[in-house]
Amino acid sequence: MEAIKSQQSEVTRILDGKRIQYQLVDISQDNALRDEMRTLAGNPKATPPQIVNGDQYCGDYELFVEAVEQNTLQEFLKLA
Repeated sequence: MEAIKSQQSEVTRILDGKRIQYQLVDISQDNALRDEMRTLAGNPKATPPQIVNGDQYCGDYELFVEAVEQNTLQEFLKLA
């Protein structure tokens, strides 16, 4: 659980720093939201954070960090 919070904080910190608007969805209280996240991710065992733009799945935390490091975040987030 602590790793999830840490990863989520890192994602929001980066998005805030780049002035990219986002909406956090707390799936912990709602199984339907968790199921939707896993469906979008195409992985029945997916854990947060998963990054989605509308109904387009972007990727998980590791792919997000990779995109930041490679300076391809706009493409990763499907904003470019």
